[in-house]
Amino acid sequence: MKKYIAPLMLSLVMSISMPVMAQSFDHQAWDDIVKKNVKPIGPGATSFDYANVHSKHHQLKTYLEQLSVIDQATFDAWSTDEQLAFLINAYNAFTVDLILTKYPNLKSIRELGGTFKSPWKKKFIPLLGQNISLDTIEHDMIRGSGRYNEPRIHFAVNCASIGCPPLINEAFTGDTVDAQLEKATQDFLTDRTRNFINGDSVTVSKIFDWYRGDFEAGWRDAIDLGEFLALYGDSLGLSAEQSEALAAGEYDIKFSDYDWRLNDVMVPKDTVSASISPLWIANIYPINVGIGILILLGLSYGGWRLVKRRKSA
Repeated sequence: MKKYIAPLMLSLVMSISMPVMAQSFDHQAWDDIVKKNVKPIGPGATSFDYANVHSKHHQLKTYLEQLSVIDQATFDAWSTDEQLAFLINAYNAFTVDLILTKYPNLKSIRELGGTFKSPWKKKFIPLLGQNISLDTIEHDMIRGSGRYNEPRIHFAVNCASIGCPPLINEAFTGDTVDAQLEKATQDFLTDRTRNFINGDSVTVSKIFDWYRGDFEAGWRDAIDLGEFLALYGDSLGLSAEQSEALAAGEYDIKFSDYDWRLNDVMVPKDTVSASISPLWIANIYPINVGIGILILLGLSYGGWRLVKRRKSA
């Protein structure tokens, strides 16, 4: 009788543990979408081909349905890395889906909100057995859960705007999420249109102002924003001495303006104006087209100045 007990017990243990061990989520569908539609436009910046995804919306919908069938118990059985990758991908994929509800007839995600409610508070996401909002994913499930203590998620979740850290061209996974978050942070800080040193001050994205508390919560022992930024001195283009001075509080920290325009691969037709950075135009378009647009803008400005001068003569 005893000779049957050990195999029976082993079989019982395996039957209990195997479902937990086998639990993971395949993000291949999202990986395929971002690989085909995320377009690099310069250091630390990407755009997204919403038109192409819109024409194949069923592919995105299939992935969202796969996310939505996961229940809370299954999610809780995963490692924290798998959970975090799942939530980041869900946030980004549902954000794209939200944009597509009005695309191409919008210039900014902020147009999708109501008079008294932002688009991030819309409860349109069926996830983990609830009907939730983008804010719920970011601020409750990730930032507010106490599970992750991960300030780098601010460079991973994408708000579909030019001012956001770039959407990366691969899905986050449990096996790679730490390395992906690190790379996303480094890449974002190399963008000199938003993050740069000028004399005795360092200017960084408004994200560091909005979520300052997350960057001062002790991650890698950083309890001050300057200390956190000094961890990425190389990405900011700082020397070792400058990084030490930043960590010591010897630099003023300022915050750049945030650009809420849609991070589409094409500039909306009626937004080409003096408010659009020439660098952004050159990045967003192929070289020959970008140069042509810049020349036209220069000629238009020159003509306007000439007319104004004649009128004042």
